[in-house]
Amino acid sequence: MNTAVPVSPVALVAALRSAGVEPLVDRALGPLTTYRCGGAAAVFVEVDSPEDLVAVAAVTARLAPPVLVIGKGSNLLVADGGFDGVAVQLVGAFLDVRVDGTTVVAGGGASLPVVARRTVAAGLTGFEWAVGVPGSIGGAVRMNAGGHGSDMAAVVRRVRVVDLCVGNDVTMAAGDLGFAYRGSRVRPSDVVAEVELALDPGDVAAGEATLASIVRWHREHQPGGHNAGSVFTNPPGDSAGRLIDAAGCRGLRLGSAEVSTKHANFIQVDEGGSAADVIEVMAAVRARVIDRFDVELHAETRLVGFDDEVMERVGARQ
Repeated sequence: MNTAVPVSPVALVAALRSAGVEPLVDRALGPLTTYRCGGAAAVFVEVDSPEDLVAVAAVTARLAPPVLVIGKGSNLLVADGGFDGVAVQLVGAFLDVRVDGTTVVAGGGASLPVVARRTVAAGLTGFEWAVGVPGSIGGAVRMNAGGHGSDMAAVVRRVRVVDLCVGNDVTMAAGDLGFAYRGSRVRPSDVVAEVELALDPGDVAAGEATLASIVRWHREHQPGGHNAGSVFTNPPGDSAGRLIDAAGCRGLRLGSAEVSTKHANFIQVDEGGSAADVIEVMAAVRARVIDRFDVELHAETRLVGFDDEVMERVGARQ
């Protein structure tokens, strides 16, 4: 997150309008996340073309407000007090998916399940795992999302990245992205505008069977409702869910948030719940695991608008 000198929402709105983009003020962010809770962004803008993205980046680079890139909101928790800066979400052309032989080019806002199904329908294999990840492909690059034995690092060839802090617009090869377990060199201020995947020829029927199997697995093993997937990353050689369960946290409830009884590394939130309750559950879970096993869990969920004390309590590395 950019923490430069504050700039007023009025100045930001005027500058964005001058750049040809129409922003919204005090846009609620909770409905844009799978937790369905949290506060508003001081300024919010939907960007539907590469040209508008570059224009927005020129404004944010010049005025240096805090910036937030929102994908599908499936790995995001925004503080109830909101976000005092510019939140950017990709729409329009950034949702497109193109297939050319074994090469797939997707806009950064494209849904992972949509890309997975499109690739299988085109007779390709290597991206079936993504049908169970409810995020955007741009966000998946940043956190090196994965599952079922694969991840983004295994399939990305190159990406186009626009930096909202300095205005750079660059193309990066996979080897320059620094992919690691649930991480990469892509920064919170970077917008992954386009992703190129290199897949393999496959069989449509076999791919569809794999998709169905993965969807079935997620329904059987993971909860529905308002949640943001895995809350903590797995420590080396172990499972965060196993540790949380063994520490007696399954079903732990504080206010409107509760550790899932179906999968202990998920937190579910009641309709109309609060981000503060999610944080309290996260902190309580982490403290119990430390007390029981002397293992420090680290938040996988991206946390926005929280102070340093909160971030430390939940083991956030952002």
